[in-house]
Amino acid sequence: MKKLALLVIAALVFGISTFAAAAEDYSSTINVFRDSPIPAEYFKTAYGYAVFPTIGKAGFVVGGSYGVGQVYRGGKATGKSSVIEGSIGFQAGGKAFSEIIFFKDKSAYDEFISGNFEFDATAQAIAVTVGAEVQGGTTGVSAGASAGPKSDVQANPKYFKGTITFVHSMGGLMYELSLGGQKFSYEAI
Repeated sequence: MKKLALLVIAALVFGISTFAAAAEDYSSTINVFRDSPIPAEYFKTAYGYAVFPTIGKAGFVVGGSYGVGQVYRGGKATGKSSVIEGSIGFQAGGKAFSEIIFFKDKSAYDEFISGNFEFDATAQAIAVTVGAEVQGGTTGVSAGASAGPKSDVQANPKYFKGTITFVHSMGGLMYELSLGGQKFSYEAI
C-alpha cells in the first residue's frame, strides 16, 4: 500500500511539472512577481534570482515536489535549475505554484548554484488560487497570502542567509504541516 501511495504521489508531482515544463514562459512568471508590490522591490536590489514557473507538489503523509527553472544574474539567464523536495508529516492533497528566490549578494548566489541541500519547515493551507503560507528554513523566510497575482495582501519578509523566497499559488488543494528537504541542481548555459 505504501509503495502504491508513493507511486501515485510521484506520478502526480512529475506529471504536473512535466506538463507545465512544456509550456514554460519565464518572462510571464517573472512579470507576475514584478507586478506584486513586495517582490517587485527585490528586483531592484538583488544580485540575482532563480525563477520556477511551475512546481508541482503532492502528498499524503509522505510528499514530494518537482519543478524546473532558470537562474538570473544582472537580468540575464546564467543557467537552468531544478528543484526536488521530499517531505514527511501531516499533509494531504496536491498543488501547483510558482516560486522565485532572490539572492542578496554574490555569496548567496554562489551557494545556490553549488547545489546544496536546503532543509525547511512549512505550515500552509492553499485552496485554488487563494492561499496563505508561512515558511522558514535555510532557504529563507517568507510569509504571504494571495488572492491572485496582483494581491496586495502579503507580509514584508527580510533576507535570511542571503536569500528570500516568494511563492504564487496557481491552484490545487493541499493542507500541510511537514518537515522536508529541498535539493536544487544548476547547469550553466
